[in-house]
Amino acid sequence: MAGSEPVSAEGESMAVDAAPRKPRILLAASGSVAAVKFANLCHCFSEWADVRAVSSSGSLHFIDRASMPKDVILYTDEDEWSSWKKLGDSVLHIELRKWADIMVIAPLSANTLGKIAGGLCDNLLTCIVRAWDYSKPFFVAPAMNTLMWNNPFTERHFISIDELGISLIPPVTKRLACGDYGNGAMAEPSTIYSTVRLFYESKAQQGNGDI
Repeated sequence: MAGSEPVSAEGESMAVDAAPRKPRILLAASGSVAAVKFANLCHCFSEWADVRAVSSSGSLHFIDRASMPKDVILYTDEDEWSSWKKLGDSVLHIELRKWADIMVIAPLSANTLGKIAGGLCDNLLTCIVRAWDYSKPFFVAPAMNTLMWNNPFTERHFISIDELGISLIPPVTKRLACGDYGNGAMAEPSTIYSTVRLFYESKAQQGNGDI
């Protein structure tokens, strides 16, 4: 897995003439029922960007892998060390961090939120977060029961991750998967996609295309 674009042997003139590459978006899902929408989210982004996907073990219960875009690789915890044989081999969570321009966790569960806020890194997803370069954009779209969303720990955890520079795409109020009605449902994939794309294109127009 390459963390940078190959250098052309033709020199700088070749680079100038080349079309700008697509943004590289790393999409991740943690263990929430809202992960049933993850394949849809990947389809939204893959029409605009190069996408790679990461799933926690809990999210795999809800993701329909057959519905994922054919050109999107889905990495799981089992992939973390599967290709590592000796010192000097690449480390997946580092390579994915290097590759990505932007990271998006959708859905972000209460459990994974707590892990990130506490600096824990016990799976592929949270290892990427712990190794993330926070000069690059990072979005989260939480999904949890209303009482979990209103729990005092949630506010404390979001204060902590806000200090890292992680941007919140707020949940919405609706009938939740558990049957309760209230705030805590993940924003729709189209909303997450449009939020991230508008951010990226706004930065590009300001002359910061290399986000």
